[in-house]
Amino acid sequence: MNAWMVLLAFVPLAVLADLLGWPPVVVFGTAALGVVPLARFLSQATEELAARAGPRVGRLLNATLGNAAELIIALFAIREGLLDLVKASITGSILGNILLILGMGFLLGGRRHGVQRFDRGQAGVNATMLSLAVIALAVPSLFGHTIEEVSHMAVEYLSLGVAAVMMLLYALSVAYSFGLPLEEEAHAPRRWSLRVALGVLMGSTALIAWLSEILVGAVEPVVLSLGVTEFFLGIVVVPLVGNVVEHLVAVQMAVKNRMELSLAISLGSGLQVALFVAPVLVFASLLLGNPLTLIFNQFELIALVAASLLATLAALDGESNWLEGAQLLAVYVIVALAFYFLPA
Repeated sequence: MNAWMVLLAFVPLAVLADLLGWPPVVVFGTAALGVVPLARFLSQATEELAARAGPRVGRLLNATLGNAAELIIALFAIREGLLDLVKASITGSILGNILLILGMGFLLGGRRHGVQRFDRGQAGVNATMLSLAVIALAVPSLFGHTIEEVSHMAVEYLSLGVAAVMMLLYALSVAYSFGLPLEEEAHAPRRWSLRVALGVLMGSTALIAWLSEILVGAVEPVVLSLGVTEFFLGIVVVPLVGNVVEHLVAVQMAVKNRMELSLAISLGSGLQVALFVAPVLVFASLLLGNPLTLIFNQFELIALVAASLLATLAALDGESNWLEGAQLLAVYVIVALAFYFLPA
């Protein structure tokens, strides 16, 4: 039986656990596991629609819906006022893509194929864009604390202005990618009709929203019962739940020696979080009554800058090997351990 279908059992189980008041860890764990197959179906529905829409519109669909599951979880967290969790999930998602997933791809691909080569031109563009995105995220944090002493509203306006510029930059990057002859993953034969694809898209989105509400509602009880911080859950757990499908595809492409596509997915997903998801959350938070500012703590900034620098260095020579992958993974583990022991 398909593993994704097995994981679907956690969807009703999570609902049942929430209704019956099971231990918070069980509620959180079943909800998190339930989101994973739903994210897979959401991704499949997007691919089916993209295949019908043509390459240009298809890329736009993938660029818009690629991180839909994580975006939905973050929106519910904002509604509940868990702003630190949301900002930590943004940081964790970027770190996960450019350290964990890129490292895993280099490691497994390198073990199978030895030294792997890729187009360093496009990889360099993505790495440079990622560095610019990290700088954009860092600016409000570096200036915000000083501005806060004069006016809190000025900090919010700064975050809104930076978010608008980041969204514009993301739109330009998507437009630029339309003219590039990127390696495309071969689409499997269409299995769903247009009506089925739309139904799966809407159904999986609705169920992800339901489970996200359950998952977010269990965060604070889990923090109290396990002794971990809300910050650690946001850095490590939430990004893995929301991005697991893209992560698996990126690693699979590396194992198949399709490194351009693997890097496009891993670096591209990190870019999408920084330049699209984060700004959308800033604007959406105004509607939800809990304004989110792009003010990250110094530990997050250090980790983001270091990770973007490593990604840039990895892309410069146009080749990778399993040792580079192990090095990236080691950095991710070290950072995760540091955040685990960081006090609330």
